[in-house]
Amino acid sequence: MGIPVRIDDTLYNQARATALAERRTIAGQIEFWAVVGRTALDNPDLPIDFIRDLLVARGEGPTLASPFVPEGKRD
Repeated sequence: MGIPVRIDDTLYNQARATALAERRTIAGQIEFWAVVGRTALDNPDLPIDFIRDLLVARGEGPTLASPFVPEGKRD
């Protein structure tokens, strides 16, 4: 369910530009930023880049993951 909210024009324009680059909707981009921010506040010991990358990886799912091969076990 969507609820209209008012946001600053500058934030909207930044979200629009980033959404275009990252192939999201503007609403999706703002939601992503909100999740990253909330997760960062809940985990202040983690770097923000790590949080962002983790959330992106979770969104991609296991189909794009490479299997882990320990060193020394490679052919």
